[in-house]
Amino acid sequence: MTAPGAPAPPAARFFGVNPGLIVIALKLLVNDRTKFYSVVIGITFAVFLIVQMTSMFSGILQRSSATVANVGATIWVMDPSVQTVASTIPLPNYLQDAVRSMDGVRYAVPLYLGGGLAKLHNGDFEPVSIIGLDDTSLYGRPPLEKGKIEDIYAENGFFVVRDAEYAKLGSPVIGSVFEINDHRAVIVGIARVASNGLFGVPTLYTTYERALQYLPQTRFTTSYVLVEPKTPADIPRIQAAVAKLGYLALTKDQFDRRIANFYTFQTGIGANIMLMSVISFIVGLSISGQTFYSFVLENIDKFGALKAIGAQGWELVYMILFQALFTGLVGYGLGVGLCALVIEAARHAQPNYAAVITYFNLILAFALMLVIAGLSSFIAARKVLSIDPFDIFRG
Repeated sequence: MTAPGAPAPPAARFFGVNPGLIVIALKLLVNDRTKFYSVVIGITFAVFLIVQMTSMFSGILQRSSATVANVGATIWVMDPSVQTVASTIPLPNYLQDAVRSMDGVRYAVPLYLGGGLAKLHNGDFEPVSIIGLDDTSLYGRPPLEKGKIEDIYAENGFFVVRDAEYAKLGSPVIGSVFEINDHRAVIVGIARVASNGLFGVPTLYTTYERALQYLPQTRFTTSYVLVEPKTPADIPRIQAAVAKLGYLALTKDQFDRRIANFYTFQTGIGANIMLMSVISFIVGLSISGQTFYSFVLENIDKFGALKAIGAQGWELVYMILFQALFTGLVGYGLGVGLCALVIEAARHAQPNYAAVITYFNLILAFALMLVIAGLSSFIAARKVLSIDPFDIFRG
């Protein structure tokens, strides 16, 4: 048995610190409820804003490349000036045949991306995005919830995507009829996709030739050439051959990164999100740091008493670090939970709300929370280490 007053055995110590000191630190922290709640609220608010802002940005990036994910082509051939999947630049007709003749190409098909104006049965007009698939292979077609894939070859046949924008077309069913640029369009299938679009426009799929018939055209009509290589090892060879023709061939992941870089660095979205995250961090640090320092000042006599009865300076620092980390973890959990509730409520009210919480958002917020907790404890620890126990007792 351990003699009264003797230090705890090594096995019972918490990271080398007497667990009794950790218990005292916790009691000091939670007994002053006003200060405890103030620190927790400050960190909660900071974490909530950081996760919310970065989640909005992640959702925007995810939806900006939705067409790339939904079509699923291995290689996309495009004009070098293309920055996003929506900013298409028509390709000359010979390019598709040139790509098909390259070594390592299993097949290459055209893809058309365009926009039209749909007139609904009630007389309203709604902009729509139209994707024209290769007539022979229908490469890039979405999976169907209702209807048959071969019905797309029927006269005026279109697939409609059931996503967040589906209701804007009046929630059409198979057989629904409307007009696109004064042409009759019939819904023959209802499709589902992996990702919703970014710009709030409903999506329709049809054949390549029908898309050209329904929409005004320039001299060239192909938006992208979709390529399937024979093996992954053929991809660099295909990309080099396409580059010699003066065009760009990107894999799906490379195209995703190109789109993400455009929205991050060439628009104001990335700068605004970064600025809001920095402001959130500063707000959380200022609130928690000032409140935590005030808490230490109010309990300076207790820390001095512990130092007088033998507590080492580093043990007092561990106590303060434990208090800061404890409040940080509580605030982090509350902030993430609050953000998840807000996003879920926003999606319920607005189905096309784009925010999505990713592991990156959570890790970033956790890292910034640790910085806030570390700086707060550092400010407070400097005061504790300067305590002279005799001054405490003399007072």
